[in-house]
Amino acid sequence: MKKITLTSLFFLLVFGNLFAQQEKGITGYNNWLDSWTDFQPNKANYEEPTQILSGNISEDITLNKRNTYLLLGEVFVTDSTTLTIQPGTIILGDFKTKGSLIIGNGSKIIAEGTPTDPIIFTSNRTDKKPGDWGGIFLLGDAPINIFGKIASLNYGLNPSSTESISYGGDNSESNSGILDYVRIEYAGKKSKGYENFSGLTLAGVGSQTAISNVMVSYCEGNSFNILGGEVNLTKTVSFRSNKNDYNFNTGTQSNIKNALAVRSPYISSADGSRCMSVRSYDIKENADTTKKQTFVNAENLTLVNVSNDLKSDIKVGLVQEAISIGPDVSFHIDKSVISGFKPAILLDERIEINSENLDMVKITRSYFNNCKGNIFKKYASNNDDLESWYGSRAFDNVYSKGPDHETFIDSDNSRTPDFRLRINKIIASNDLFDDDEDE
Repeated sequence: MKKITLTSLFFLLVFGNLFAQQEKGITGYNNWLDSWTDFQPNKANYEEPTQILSGNISEDITLNKRNTYLLLGEVFVTDSTTLTIQPGTIILGDFKTKGSLIIGNGSKIIAEGTPTDPIIFTSNRTDKKPGDWGGIFLLGDAPINIFGKIASLNYGLNPSSTESISYGGDNSESNSGILDYVRIEYAGKKSKGYENFSGLTLAGVGSQTAISNVMVSYCEGNSFNILGGEVNLTKTVSFRSNKNDYNFNTGTQSNIKNALAVRSPYISSADGSRCMSVRSYDIKENADTTKKQTFVNAENLTLVNVSNDLKSDIKVGLVQEAISIGPDVSFHIDKSVISGFKPAILLDERIEINSENLDMVKITRSYFNNCKGNIFKKYASNNDDLESWYGSRAFDNVYSKGPDHETFIDSDNSRTPDFRLRINKIIASNDLFDDDEDE
């Protein structure tokens, strides 16, 4: 009897693992978006601030749930200080002074919420809008791919010392703290003469920093901005960002797993925006090519463009690619879902299509739904070879056309949507579908 039980358990584990490996997009036996996320943050009301945070924080401090805090202007955590935030704490970013929180290189933030008591950073205005306040910056001393090892944030910040906005170094295991069950809402204010802040900027952040269960919603800039470092992101959510949901640059070595990005074609910056932008540099001459260039390993992502009329929005130019890949980048995406874009993935025009570069861009076991083109090169007149390459059975990608309500378990739920793939309700094929009918 014992032998039979052990044998049965063995086969259960084997087939269970095989099944798990076939899951695409965000995964979980339960909808991990439940309880801690908020897809309608404009309906929430918070108490007036009871405590003000301003200037430099140079001694260890704990923010308590019983208080509501106001970020007044630029708040710098300096001098190897640890800022601890208890579950359920509310921190309001001030609209008038562009409230922002900067965790300096060598300091830490320990923000550990819970599924039922998340930590919330949001606007102090009653009528909240994207770009109401600045954002959160975590700075570390992990490697970046520029000359001289160290860079400074360029957002018009005014620290008492340039060390407060410097990042980069040699410590790939740099630890800037913990963000878990945290929401960041309505950030991304623009400084005069500078670009928009991001909801969460991770600059030179190392592998010992723990980033999981973080939701950035209605940001006027990028939701997640990763500059260099070795960053691991797990169960992160970007919702209705004005710019990129996930922006990778400056030689980052990043792993992103079980993550969601939900875009709207009616919310986008003038220069365009996408779910993921993957770059090694903005200006090639500023990058040190002897250092690691950007590498992003993405697994179980769900990237969705939610449109009222997708064909019409594509026709009038409101829809663009889900993922943009620049030159000198390694990008791997596996077991992911990309739905409702034109095209799904766009390679920079400077990327020569050859075996070496194709080996740097691996797209495997993924599901492309309702995309007007799947893998294209920018400005190329013919992408048949690229489509055929990634459409071959060796990569095990599948292609389909289906409405969101048939593709996802409960994407239409405005309060607690479920963007897990509805596997038993879709029809997928290894053959590429013909886009001509959409013309």
